[in-house]
Amino acid sequence: MALNKKGSRPITVDGIEYRWRIRRKPSYMQGLGWTPMTYAVEAANGSQSGTTLIVTSSQAHASNWVGVEAEPIRPAHVAASIREALGQGWNPTRAGSPFRLDRHAGFITQR
Repeated sequence: MALNKKGSRPITVDGIEYRWRIRRKPSYMQGLGWTPMTYAVEAANGSQSGTTLIVTSSQAHASNWVGVEAEPIRPAHVAASIREALGQGWNPTRAGSPFRLDRHAGFITQR
């Protein structure tokens, strides 16, 4: 799975370039505040498709429909997620199914 360049943001972590993107519209579950926001990260070299990192954050989606306060995902958070995923075995240049990183500790479900 490759990220669209449009809407993605570049980030350099330890000398390697990546792109990351948050889905503009929340999913149904995110819109109701039941699940946290996710974002995707991939290596920025466009000639080779590798494994995408899917990060589940501890924040509500900023465009949720029920008024749950949400903190923005900052580049420092993305960089920390990339480093953690690399430490857990994510290889962004090797093809394969998405690598999932769960960082949702502290997320409070809205019911």
